[in-house]
Amino acid sequence: MTAPEQIHNGKLYIETVGCQMNMLDSELVVAALRQQGYSLTSDVKEADTILFNTCSVRDHAEHKIYSQLGRLKFSKRARPNQVIGVMGCMAQKDQELIFNRAPHVDLVVGTGQLREIPRLVDEARSDRGRRIAVSLDRKEGSRDEVASSFESYDPARDPEMRPTPFQAFVRIMIGCDKFCTYCVVPMTRGPEQSRPPREIAHEVKLLAQQGVKEVTLLGQTVNSYKHTQDGKLFRLSDLLELIHDTAGILRIKFVTNYPRDMTDDLLQAVRDLPKVAQYLHVPAQSGCDEMLKRMKRGYTVDQYREMFSRIRQTLPTCAVSSDFIVGMCGESEASYQLSLDLIRECRFKNSFIFKYSPRPGTKAHDLWEDDVPEDVKRHRNNEMLDLQNQISEEDNADLIGSTFEVLVEGISKSAKKAQAADDSFVPQHSPEDAVSGPTQLVGRTRCDRIVVFDGNPRLAGSLVEVAVQGCTATTLLGEIVTHERQSVGMSLPIMS
Repeated sequence: MTAPEQIHNGKLYIETVGCQMNMLDSELVVAALRQQGYSLTSDVKEADTILFNTCSVRDHAEHKIYSQLGRLKFSKRARPNQVIGVMGCMAQKDQELIFNRAPHVDLVVGTGQLREIPRLVDEARSDRGRRIAVSLDRKEGSRDEVASSFESYDPARDPEMRPTPFQAFVRIMIGCDKFCTYCVVPMTRGPEQSRPPREIAHEVKLLAQQGVKEVTLLGQTVNSYKHTQDGKLFRLSDLLELIHDTAGILRIKFVTNYPRDMTDDLLQAVRDLPKVAQYLHVPAQSGCDEMLKRMKRGYTVDQYREMFSRIRQTLPTCAVSSDFIVGMCGESEASYQLSLDLIRECRFKNSFIFKYSPRPGTKAHDLWEDDVPEDVKRHRNNEMLDLQNQISEEDNADLIGSTFEVLVEGISKSAKKAQAADDSFVPQHSPEDAVSGPTQLVGRTRCDRIVVFDGNPRLAGSLVEVAVQGCTATTLLGEIVTHERQSVGMSLPIMS
């Protein structure tokens, strides 16, 4: 018989850095702690429990967390029962090192043990002892043994932690088996495992019943999804078809894709299923074959080009974004220039550009010196970003005069800042409470382009048509031309 759950009236502060998978993990942990009576606070000084959900992909993210922990060195003087925990990828990677660098930390919990956090918090507060819960290292057991130590954690959800009340992430797989030489994810997230389709479909249905209009399917290499259920092999294309007709869901997205797994059946599903966004995030990482080989990406530049060509043939108006790493060990100026050439050729909607950061435990860290000077990395990062912004602005300008179907996310960031600066403004808790007058709203097209426009905040969570009148490198500026759409099944002559 299990012990009854303790009910608390304490306050929880949680800080999340890193990817969308981390954002989802935080939502799930908060939901579990809320069930035990915790309430969220945005003030770390008044929290009884402080959790940091961490990222290890780049050195900067880890430094940020250690700096935050350093600021809490004496916080328990004011709150002796306070519990401080580090969870997520950095916890799985650094483990006992966290206790050494920050002795006041009580919990270190890896990505596969998040369901244990409520119990571990109670135990740490009860006896003031340290707790560590992490998965097996990839070399500490068979694949099945390691995989079983990384559990997918998808219990009750917490709407307050979502990007907006109308958008939610859905994990369809965990882990990664690609082992790129620069990446820690196979170690911090474990072996690749796909969730059963019926579990995913049930979760999407529950989210729709909670008012969610857009779901984003998550996976480290999301288009590698495969799961056999009732004798049938489900690929991502099959999963999209399975959840497509869920009542209430207006749009479906998925990230992040691996170039070699971009199959024709998936492209055809994106083309043929109206609710699926015509947007693909497919990281190239480099435009140089030598660097791709060093990265162990598993494809050549020509193979990436072939994949990109198939996207354009099947989905002519689909937006494609990418990732690039600059300054990885061994990257010459000529190699870097080839990456710029690929950006010019593909004209990505946007690119996420990162300076190479050596990560202990990766092959790149063990085999090669970090030989590209920091000032060179910084120059390449800035120059590549300038090129991408120029392309994005040019392509956005070509869209002026077009009309798009936009899913309204809510009040824009700039409008929220303006409202916060207005002493007479009273914060609203829902669109129904909002003022009736127009304000600047933000939404996204079916191709995931950001659009801002004036409208009633009550439009949040609905589909509207917006005519584009201007642009920046990152945003389309528009005006509503019709009222709220009731169904995506209507046939309208609008661009995606």
